[in-house]
Amino acid sequence: MTVVKSTLPEEALGITGTALQETLVDLLGLSLIGKQAHWNVVGPRFRSIHLQLDEVVATARAHSDTVAERAAALGLPPDGRPETVAAAFALPGTKDGWLRDTEVVELMVSALEAAVGRLRERIAATEKPDPVTQDLLISVTADLEKQRWMFEAENHPRENVPS
Repeated sequence: MTVVKSTLPEEALGITGTALQETLVDLLGLSLIGKQAHWNVVGPRFRSIHLQLDEVVATARAHSDTVAERAAALGLPPDGRPETVAAAFALPGTKDGWLRDTEVVELMVSALEAAVGRLRERIAATEKPDPVTQDLLISVTADLEKQRWMFEAENHPRENVPS
């Protein structure tokens, strides 16, 4: 049953739909990684990293809603069910138990970097089929790159910081 008719041709819709669904899964998974780390981070930088993780989660959740709504606007039902996310999630995840603050920073840098890399592929793929979706993916990428930078700066060796 089609509830919403897409304004895109069928081929463009297929490419765009794949890009949006994969991005939705990445963002929902990233928000789960962020919350898991948020609850389990320990170490001298607990508070700052704990709060920074909330920023990542809020960013991922806000963008996941926008991505899902873009899919729906194109007549594609977004799929954010837990089983879908679990089956398709491809970013680095967290381990069980307590996580040292340095481990959390490394995890978030790695997960955000992987998400950005995947987004850049989707940006390229959607350039011609749907520039509107491409623009949305560019915006998501910019925000995730900013979060990655902030985490990466957390683990910069203190002895190498210019004075």
